[in-house]
Amino acid sequence: QVQLVESGGGWVQPGGSLRLSCAASGRDFSFIGMAWYRQAPGKQRELVASISGFGTLTYADSVKGRFTISRDNAKNMVYLQMNSLKPDDTAVYYCNARYEGGYWGQGTQVTVSS
Repeated sequence: QVQLVESGGGWVQPGGSLRLSCAASGRDFSFIGMAWYRQAPGKQRELVASISGFGTLTYADSVKGRFTISRDNAKNMVYLQMNSLKPDDTAVYYCNARYEGGYWGQGTQVTVSS
């Protein structure tokens, strides 16, 4: 019954912002590490950001200063605030839980173009 459901993707112009949400269910994820990955056409899946159960944050160099990962443990929610978006940010974004080998959301498309 463990499930991750993503939302918030869409199309934006360069310089715009989006906030992705990941709703986790099936158990309390408060102390489980969570992460956002992305995969663009023709490229390998890459880690974008992560947040540990203790709140330790990591970011890919390409998104530092523009993206922010956060969580609301009371709601079992994880967010990715994306600002100053660039065309190179275009990808399918996936939520990941570091639990029992890893759980993944279905992915949400983010497209940045004029």
